[in-house]
Amino acid sequence: MLKFLFSRLAGMLAVMSLVGVIVFGLTRVAAGDPVSVLLGDQATPADVERAKVRYGLDQPVAVQFAVWVGQVARGDLGDSIFLQRPVTQALLERAEPTLWLAFLAVALAALIGVPAGIASAVFRGGPLDQFLSTVAMLGASIPSFWLGLLMMQAFAVSLGWFPVSGYGEPGAALAERLRHLVLPAAVLGLLNSTLVLRFTRAAMMEVMTEDYIRTARSKGLGETVVVLKHALRNALVPIVTVIGLTVALMIGGAVVTETVFGLPGVGSLVVNAVMRRDYPVIQGALLVVAGLYVLINFLVDLLYAVVDPRVRL
Repeated sequence: MLKFLFSRLAGMLAVMSLVGVIVFGLTRVAAGDPVSVLLGDQATPADVERAKVRYGLDQPVAVQFAVWVGQVARGDLGDSIFLQRPVTQALLERAEPTLWLAFLAVALAALIGVPAGIASAVFRGGPLDQFLSTVAMLGASIPSFWLGLLMMQAFAVSLGWFPVSGYGEPGAALAERLRHLVLPAAVLGLLNSTLVLRFTRAAMMEVMTEDYIRTARSKGLGETVVVLKHALRNALVPIVTVIGLTVALMIGGAVVTETVFGLPGVGSLVVNAVMRRDYPVIQGALLVVAGLYVLINFLVDLLYAVVDPRVRL
């Protein structure tokens, strides 16, 4: 077990190092100059040069990278050029709506996708299976922004059940803020439930053909016990995998949904930073998202041993 942990930690460190190099390189090769965007068209060359010296952008790229790596090693992601405050502080201020959105969307995706996938596998080839498979294919092809606009028009504009956009007024209660997340969480949850459904169906169909399932049925066990206790328990590894990957994708990939619903989350922060060429924010946000992705994959690997004791062997 210790050998596995050390190998996984070493792999995580290697992945994060590669991500850091790629993120830093992509920000530097992108067109545009953050100082010129910050100072505007009226800035003189002397003003631009002084700003570059202030933010260290006058140094060679290799020196800038070395300085940035040293800051990251100390837990410092640098200071935002436009927000004029630490990147860590900016990310923490935007983390709450993104994390709540990811949690609610994943919970909805699992609550819909897992039972639907089990039902589709149990009634394989029947009308219910065909209906759920069609819905899954349809959901996989629907753009999130289009579904978001439809739900906004129906439930926010026409019916007035939920707010159109935003995250509530400053100091609003948690219940009010969660009310603003209902529609965006529903959009992400419904679309990602189709992925969970397909993986659950495939895993259950593979398990349902095993000999121990036929043995359980021959013992006279009820179909519910066979499906939930014997089949589902042995199919949990791929299901847990896809749910874990969904969590990571939600945290890092909710940019479009946050933009449509005007949520002040990490996604909108990154979009604004890209438009402004705010290098420290882009680098810090992408590094944090990549770190969360790697960490969630590591936790999913550890969860395998809980779900299936054979993994420990």
